[in-house]
Amino acid sequence: MTTRSPSDDQRPAERTASTGAQWVIGHGHQRAVVTEVGATLRSFTVSGTPVVAGFGPGEWSHEGRGQVLAPWPNRLGDGHYEFDGVHGQVPLDEPSRGNAIHGLVRWLPWQMAGRAQNRVTMACVLHPSPAYPFTVALTVEYRLGRDGLTVVADAHNQGATALPFGIGFHPYLTLGTPDVDSIRLTVPAARRLLTDERGLPTGDASVSGTEFDFSGGRLLGSSVLDTAFTGLRRDADHRCRVTLDRPDGTAGVTLWADGSYRYLMIFTGDSLAPEQRRRAVAVEPMSCPPDAFRSGTDLVALAPGGRWTGSWGISPG
Repeated sequence: MTTRSPSDDQRPAERTASTGAQWVIGHGHQRAVVTEVGATLRSFTVSGTPVVAGFGPGEWSHEGRGQVLAPWPNRLGDGHYEFDGVHGQVPLDEPSRGNAIHGLVRWLPWQMAGRAQNRVTMACVLHPSPAYPFTVALTVEYRLGRDGLTVVADAHNQGATALPFGIGFHPYLTLGTPDVDSIRLTVPAARRLLTDERGLPTGDASVSGTEFDFSGGRLLGSSVLDTAFTGLRRDADHRCRVTLDRPDGTAGVTLWADGSYRYLMIFTGDSLAPEQRRRAVAVEPMSCPPDAFRSGTDLVALAPGGRWTGSWGISPG
């Protein structure tokens, strides 16, 4: 009889030059792959069929695919902000618009902090820097179960002063269709954010009676979305649910988010490279809106020792 070392279960299935260790988890016919770089959800399949449009083991994430967006999601105008008298200056990684985008941890190596057959927990400590003069410890658990994939994020202020915090995630959902035009999309939202040419919020508006109203579900058709929705309608379990279905109602997928996520960014991929354009729909749960580090809107202020926790997930079928 072969005796397995306890450390065997801690070893990654493989390691690549692009995204480091590859942590594979499974439950029944479900399989997900999470990478060392960025704690990124590289793949999620059911019976070998993709549920998220990810990327291959030899590739790295483009267009935010599967990435963790922290300590802020989406855009930060001009890359600078003030919080409690502390100034932060972030490199502009969307220089054409003069923005910093999607936080600071998506290209960092994360450590595996816990693992079982159906789950993996990744951890990263963001230490003070000119971009973020604070100390926050992040963990993200990916767990597969009967209801699909659940993602639990936790932020812990390990510094001596309060810190600003926001988080988002960037999965692209797919039904395997050649494009997204034939997909029926339901977004349980009453309002959307209005933005300027840089993608920064200037206000909000009701979606009722407009081309942005997907609250009752309708075909995407030629609709172009790069839109943050809010005023989210929640079910009895306090979760909001975005659904993608085929016109005949088969092979659907649902992304849900708990009350910690007050915004949903929906992106139909119209600005992507031709081979990726309108092939999948990014549904991005966000705890705060774009530019929250400057506006303060729904920004979490974590006291020393304070924690923030939120959950979201993807349910196939």
